[in-house]
Amino acid sequence: QVKLVESGGGSVQAGGSLRLSCAASEYTYSTYYLGWFRQAPGKEREGVASIDSYGRIRYADSVKGRFTISKDNAKNVYLQMNSLKPEDTAMYYCAATSQRYFVLRPLSADVYSYWGQGTQVTVSS
Repeated sequence: QVKLVESGGGSVQAGGSLRLSCAASEYTYSTYYLGWFRQAPGKEREGVASIDSYGRIRYADSVKGRFTISKDNAKNVYLQMNSLKPEDTAMYYCAATSQRYFVLRPLSADVYSYWGQGTQVTVSS
């Protein structure tokens, strides 16, 4: 059974940095997408960044130039967050698809089958 476990959240001041990690287990698909999503209280879940098995990356406009997604050979996925802003405050979730070669909207939650439990990021001004 696929399991995703996030870590690395916390509280920082505006302008600071955090690195989120997501450890994947029993995830054996050869072509896939991995993504980071976030959800603030009272708001819809938002796609932040995605990376596929070929290394193709997509970012939400709100984080371009500040966040960097990466993965390793074990299919763990990371999110380096720099120049954090108070509006980045949210619960952050990692997600993974089942076998997928291509998806049209990799920042849409609908394409992901597996989700972690979330890690809280709080940015104070």
